[in-house]
Amino acid sequence: MREHQLKPFIQNIVFGEAPRWKSNTLWFSDIKDHCVNRVSQSGETEKVLKIDGEPSGLGWLPNGELLIVSMLNHVLLRYNGKTVIQVADFSEYCGGKANDMVVDQYGHAFIGNMGFDVEAVPIEPKLTNIVRVDLDGTVHVVANEICCPNGMGITPDGETLLVSQSGSTDMLGFKLSPEGTLSERFVYTTLPEGATYDGICVDSEGAIWAANPIGHEFLRALPGGEITDRIATGDDHAIACMLGGDDRKTLFCVTNPTNSLFEAAKARAGKISTVQVLVAGAGLP
Repeated sequence: MREHQLKPFIQNIVFGEAPRWKSNTLWFSDIKDHCVNRVSQSGETEKVLKIDGEPSGLGWLPNGELLIVSMLNHVLLRYNGKTVIQVADFSEYCGGKANDMVVDQYGHAFIGNMGFDVEAVPIEPKLTNIVRVDLDGTVHVVANEICCPNGMGITPDGETLLVSQSGSTDMLGFKLSPEGTLSERFVYTTLPEGATYDGICVDSEGAIWAANPIGHEFLRALPGGEITDRIATGDDHAIACMLGGDDRKTLFCVTNPTNSLFEAAKARAGKISTVQVLVAGAGLP
């Protein structure tokens, strides 16, 4: 297994999530700063817009407009560069906060939710679903009985939707049609026992990079479960990752000293670091 060392990139984030690479720029949500940000390759950060309900998943429509998941309000928002409008309210399908999202090449937005209060004591896990929001704002439940769906991706061929489960070591795969329907549910890869998932991204070999927050590491897993690479994060929790840079071989790694959004809001100690890897990013997000 290859081991890598993190290189500092940017600091002073409250709680970063959903890093995305678009037009030679890194985008990410800062959940507890209520902002969507973008960062140049030199590390210059710009706050693009403010979101009242805690932004999370990000993605782009075919026309270039930005979609944003509002976690607390359970709505999908669209930003055209000037104004933000609500596309859909999917609150009736949420058992907890709305969460991450991936948008396919046709503009279908696939969105997960926690399913339960992840900061409750004691935690009472419940299975939940994934919804698809279409271009016209209609909402469809496309998968259910998911254990805290978190990071999502689409393989480079566009034919498989991947869903990480924070309550399981199994990452699920679904056959994805151009119409946005899901079928043939299967286990795409499995992390080692005791690990769990947060954000993910996909590379050109169909492997996934996964944040393992409780293991304080990022792992690269091939389909089936072989782990080829590991990035230790020390005392910080691994939150999410994205392959970007000119050759898509820079892995941007979002970390935070705490998994608690409540505690993170007081500390403002989140950061993004980088690692140069061997296989370029591909697929979505």
